[in-house]
Amino acid sequence: MSSNTTAADEFLSFTLGQEHYGVDILKVQEIRGYDAVTRLPDAPDYIKGVINLRGTIVPVIDLRLKLRLAEARYDAFTVMIVLNVEDRVVGIVVDSVSDVVPLSAEQIRPTPEFGAQVDTRFISGIGSIDDRMLILLDIETLLDSADMHARDIQDVAA
Repeated sequence: MSSNTTAADEFLSFTLGQEHYGVDILKVQEIRGYDAVTRLPDAPDYIKGVINLRGTIVPVIDLRLKLRLAEARYDAFTVMIVLNVEDRVVGIVVDSVSDVVPLSAEQIRPTPEFGAQVDTRFISGIGSIDDRMLILLDIETLLDSADMHARDIQDVAA
């Protein structure tokens, strides 16, 4: 292992459809199977509801719906990644988790500009690993846009 690889360069890779995504491993609290959630009235579609995780009410976001991808199907491989971001605990539902991938600075490219048609503010960069690309999510920006209701959700559910 090279000496310039640090923990901050490691990403948990997961899939949504045919695409591979990555999230900073330091933000991951745990990975668990998808359980039933308690739906909340009047929540946006991408907020599946909440779960009680050892006494903490955790909002659960379906990442496929948040990113406006094809409708999610829930099966034996569906996984919930529990993230701890800026002192908030949030679950994201993904199709499957792959592995932890170390990326050097040279392997991370800036997000390309697509113009106004494509919303890239949730993407912090593109990781290049051999012959595959890893879309690196800016999870803080994503949750700030998705999860502004998280504190309200926790208040409502409490």
